[in-house]
Amino acid sequence: MKQSIILTGSVVLALVIGAGTLSLRRVQAQGRGRGGNPEAAAARERQLSLEKETPQLQITEEVLPLSIPGHTIGETEGVSKNSKGHLFVYSRTGTGGTARGGTAAELFEFDDRLKFVKQWGPDNYAASFAHSVRVDKYDNVWMVDEGSGMIVKFDPMGMVKMVLGRKPEAIDYLERYLQRDEKDSERYTLGTMGTFNRETDVTWDSRDDIYVSDGYGNSRLVKIRKDGTWVGAVGTHGSGPDQFSTPHGIASDARDNIYVADRGNSRVQVYNTDLKLQKTITGMGAPWSVCVSPGATQYLYSGDGSTGKIYKFDMDGKLLGWAQTSLGHGQSTCLIHEIHCESDRVIYKGDCSTWTVEKITVK
Repeated sequence: MKQSIILTGSVVLALVIGAGTLSLRRVQAQGRGRGGNPEAAAARERQLSLEKETPQLQITEEVLPLSIPGHTIGETEGVSKNSKGHLFVYSRTGTGGTARGGTAAELFEFDDRLKFVKQWGPDNYAASFAHSVRVDKYDNVWMVDEGSGMIVKFDPMGMVKMVLGRKPEAIDYLERYLQRDEKDSERYTLGTMGTFNRETDVTWDSRDDIYVSDGYGNSRLVKIRKDGTWVGAVGTHGSGPDQFSTPHGIASDARDNIYVADRGNSRVQVYNTDLKLQKTITGMGAPWSVCVSPGATQYLYSGDGSTGKIYKFDMDGKLLGWAQTSLGHGQSTCLIHEIHCESDRVIYKGDCSTWTVEKITVK
C-alpha cells in the first residue's frame, strides 16, 4: 500500500493506493497551513506586535515595464544591477529542457532605460530552475541555479569564467522517490565539498572570496576561495546556533560580516570570514532575501516573501522601520523572492507570484 499526501487549502487528504483501489481520507495536518502550528502563530503575533512599535516606512512602488521581444518574462526570482545601472533578471521561464521538468531558467539584461539588451548564457547546461542572480564589484554576473545545483560566473562580456557545483547526471527524481518508494530521509543532508544541494544565493568579502547559502537540501553556509577552491562550511538542519532551516539568501557588508537569511527560523545569522557566528538578528518575519546598502552608512534590508513586507535594520541589528509592498496584484504569497539594494533608499524586488520587478523608493 502506498500513501501520498495532498494539500487542498486547509484540508489535508491522503491518497491511499492499495489492492487495486484508490481512496481518499483526511489526515492530521501537523502544522501545515495557517493556524496549524501554535509556535508559528505565536511568532506571527510577536512580529505584528513589534511592527506596531516600529515606524512604518513611507514608500513608492514602481512596476518596471520590462519587455522581451518575442518572449514572455516569467517568475522574476532573481534581480540585481551592475555599475552601469543595467538590470539583470533571472526568470523562471524557458522553451525546453528535461531537468526536473521543462527548463525554467533564463537570464535577461535590461539597460538603464529598461530596454532589453540580451539573454545571458542561452541554453547553458546549468540553467534549470532559476533562484537568484548577483553582480559583483567587477560587474561579473553570477547565476545561481537551484535546479542544477550550479553557480555560473560570467564576465562583463558574458563569457563563462567559473562554474561551481555539478549537476547530477540523469536526474531521476520520480524513479527514485516514487517508483522505488524510497523515503525522504535525505531531504536535509550534511553536504559534501564541491557540490551544492539546491543552493540559493551568493555574496563575497573584500578579498573576493565567495560565500553561498546552501540551501533547500543542505542547511549550511559555504566558503569558497576566489579561485574556486572550496574552503569549508558550517551548518546543519535545525534551529540552534550554526543551524539553518532553509538558508534562502545571503549578503555581506563593508566589514566582511556575512548575513545569512535563515528563512525557516525567522532570523538572520551573522558570520565572520572564518565562518564563526557573531550574532543573530530577529524581527524581520521570515527573511526570504537580504541585501546591504552601499555607501558610508550601511543598512541591512530583509524581505519577507510570505507577507510582502520589507524591513530596514542598522548594522547593529536594530529594526528601524518596515514597509508593506506588493498589494493589489491579486497574489498573497511569494511576494518577495530576491531584493537588491541600489542605495539606502532604493531597492529592487523580484518575486515568484506577480511576474514583475518593482523599484521601491523609501521616502
